[in-house]
Amino acid sequence: QVQLVESGGGLVQPGGSLRLSCAASGFRLDLYAIGWFRQAPGKEREGVGCIRRLLTITTYADSVKGRFTISRDNAKNTVYLQMNSLKPEDTAVYYCAAVPGTRFRECVVSNMEYWGKGTLVTVSS
Repeated sequence: QVQLVESGGGLVQPGGSLRLSCAASGFRLDLYAIGWFRQAPGKEREGVGCIRRLLTITTYADSVKGRFTISRDNAKNTVYLQMNSLKPEDTAVYYCAAVPGTRFRECVVSNMEYWGKGTLVTVSS
């Protein structure tokens, strides 16, 4: 059974950092493209960034470029989202999602096939 579980969310002050984890079970994560998405209250879910199966190519939304970094640890079957210089507008529920690498086309909600339940990140003083 394919399962994705996010962790690491919480309350952080503006300018702070958090690292989210996405642990996969039931499949080999290194054969999949993994994406991080977020949904703020009253807004649509949007892409944060994705890491592809081969060459670990990553893509990021303009709003997080230079501040967020996606990485993967294949031995732990886990993908991470390192978030630095956090802003109040980064407040959202963060989700990880997966799609087989051969079916990855772009880092958008509609391309992803498996989803975690999300973890809440709140950036506030």
